[in-house]
Amino acid sequence: MDLMSVNPPDFVFVGGSTGAVADEFVATLKSRVQAPIVLFPGNPCQLSEQADALLFLSLLSGRNPEMLIGQQVAAAARLRGSRLQIIPTGYLLVDGGRKSTVEKVSGTSPIARTDVELAVNTAYAGQLLGMQAIYLEAGSGAAEPVPVEMIRAVRQAIGIRLIVGGGLRSRKDAEAAWSAGADTVVVGNVLEQDPQRYSELLSAR
Repeated sequence: MDLMSVNPPDFVFVGGSTGAVADEFVATLKSRVQAPIVLFPGNPCQLSEQADALLFLSLLSGRNPEMLIGQQVAAAARLRGSRLQIIPTGYLLVDGGRKSTVEKVSGTSPIARTDVELAVNTAYAGQLLGMQAIYLEAGSGAAEPVPVEMIRAVRQAIGIRLIVGGGLRSRKDAEAAWSAGADTVVVGNVLEQDPQRYSELLSAR
């Protein structure tokens, strides 16, 4: 955390597939890191007015109505009048080489790594629906990141922000995602395991 205070990231995402987010945790994080705190929720229990913004996610790659619109309706009452910057985001789960928590919790299958056309069409459909961002996600702790070819193709197809995460473990991985057209690259597990690699990953930009 000290490294982040000296050289802060563009954003810090808080959330996940399970569990809740406490206001106290978000407030403490804000006091330690000079970067916007963005909620990345897996359910309405992960909303906090202590954050700066919210990725209002819809799992477009799946066909579970709870993840497409059900959870969003459940969250709507809490978000009316919210001070959070709300960013409608199309969430696309891509096969990362092992079954992810998102896959288990959502009961949906990821987009195959070779099905670039499906990823492109799904992302573009999200843009047509009014999404402000697309999140290509290989899943937390993925064995492999989202393929570069898929990132590049989606980038060429959409005119909104492209976020890429999951399975990015090295500067080389991060650089590949940036070079392919990602606007935001998300790393998590690797920093939990070895926080000292923060500077290496940050230098990929």
